[in-house]
Amino acid sequence: MYEKKPWLKFYGDVPHTLEYPKVTMYEALMNTVSRKPNTIAWDFMGHTATYKEFSKLIDQCARGLYALGLREGDTITISMPTVPQGIICFYAVNKIGAIASMIHPLSPPKEIEFYLNISNSKFALTIDAFYNAFNEIMDKTPCKTLILAKISDYLPGLKALGFKLTKGRKIPKVPKDPRVVWWHDVMKQSSGDVPKSNMKTDDMAVILYSGGTTGMPKGIMLSNMNFISEGKQVAAWGKMSEGDAVLAILPIFHGFGLGVCVNAFFMGGGKSILVPQFDAVVIAKLIKKTKPNFLIGVPTLFEALSKSKVIQSADLSCIKAAFSGADTLPRVVKDEFERVVAQQGGNAKLREGYGLTESVTAIMAMPMNEYREGSIGVPFPDMLAKIVKTGTTQEAPWGEEGEICIQGPAVMIGYLNQPEETAKTLRKHDDGLVWLHTGDIGTMDEDGFFYFKLRLKRMIKSSGFNVYPTQVEDVLRKHPAVDQACVIGVPDKAQVERVKAFVVLKPEYKDKKSDDLVQELIKHCRDHLIKWSCPREIEFRDELPQTKVGKIAFNVLEDEEKEKLKAKGEYTG
Repeated sequence: MYEKKPWLKFYGDVPHTLEYPKVTMYEALMNTVSRKPNTIAWDFMGHTATYKEFSKLIDQCARGLYALGLREGDTITISMPTVPQGIICFYAVNKIGAIASMIHPLSPPKEIEFYLNISNSKFALTIDAFYNAFNEIMDKTPCKTLILAKISDYLPGLKALGFKLTKGRKIPKVPKDPRVVWWHDVMKQSSGDVPKSNMKTDDMAVILYSGGTTGMPKGIMLSNMNFISEGKQVAAWGKMSEGDAVLAILPIFHGFGLGVCVNAFFMGGGKSILVPQFDAVVIAKLIKKTKPNFLIGVPTLFEALSKSKVIQSADLSCIKAAFSGADTLPRVVKDEFERVVAQQGGNAKLREGYGLTESVTAIMAMPMNEYREGSIGVPFPDMLAKIVKTGTTQEAPWGEEGEICIQGPAVMIGYLNQPEETAKTLRKHDDGLVWLHTGDIGTMDEDGFFYFKLRLKRMIKSSGFNVYPTQVEDVLRKHPAVDQACVIGVPDKAQVERVKAFVVLKPEYKDKKSDDLVQELIKHCRDHLIKWSCPREIEFRDELPQTKVGKIAFNVLEDEEKEKLKAKGEYTG
């Protein structure tokens, strides 16, 4: 059925297929530089760089990294918020032919240790505020050089001064450390050429991270072509023009932020307005001041913006399109955002899309001139999608629930050092094509519109971030007081889902249930996990419900929590 591509008749003037240059991301960016040298490439809180200036910074950084010893095939971990140093380094690494491993800058030490080891990173880049997290574990990893940047490096004069006098004063001073090299010293390297790399368009260029069926993060190997194809598909779908601007709110360790808000716009000659942290007030002010043409984010962002008094006094006629991803978009959020946009002179609609890190990010979305309640849209040009009967490679009939499978140039190379997991996820079907089994349940209607239902893999979506319950449970069970643990997502208006843990204590701790122990367990989680994954609440139980085969029945606990919320009138699902 998928060969017919029934969705093509809804494409309008979007091309059915695109041309993709067989180059690296650095080379693709240099093509933009040659076309639009004097166009603004990025804007960081008022500090801007043209494409020509951007290319000089990238080349300078590449010289500095090469002088430090970074070579083709090496891996460097980039642990940065959405700031210029992160994106400059990203493309400089690509120029050298090295691999960028992108991680959350707020990752706790033990998680950083895991990432550095699995990626075999010899170098890392982060900001000075996070020196201690790296210092704590670097000696247990292959990483021997830590490059430190400062948020104020690229802030305009008065803003840089303001930062240093406020937040900057609270950052602990970095001691003398032979492993540390400062960003400004890297960027002073002016001599020596970087040899042209042998990296090809289909070679691995980036490692992003996702959880798996085991709950442990997995390295997702992505090629230059994965990013280039996904970027061109997004640009074509959104009808992006050269000079259009996007508000880059989503972080660069995330495929959505890196692939769409940064790389796609740079390939298309657009401007990326860099936002280093999520703050609804700051974002609203930036929209009012910078007048972006595209807004891309998670549902909670659009909900917060709709409530902002700043937005309600801004001219929103500049917005051409808005896309929501990473979580299900509630209809009430869509309607309210569109109402505010219309009220403020705009006519953009909020479109829902679908994707996953294993394909960089979004690979389908609602067409610009179409809307169907509950649908995540149709596949982008050159991407295929179908529903197969769960546990098989057999295609399901229209309307029947099954697993969503995707195929096309944006699909990953595989999982880093995990051939068995790769083989389970990338499977050859009877048509001879290799399909990515997403682990998501959905349906497709006769017009080719897809509908997301639920995740086969047990996962919580909290404020747009993936939380893997088994990973949190593993950490809780390492505490001496904990015998059993079950972690679930509880519906929450602000976060979509909040993380809650149910804990059975060991016999010797049974009489020690207290608020103090709850706080101790939450702190224990914070020492080992990024904050989004940590439980917001913990409930002690004498026992946990079980299935007939003896597994913990997490769905029973989920149902109990939903019933409690229904009784309070806080949940109607």
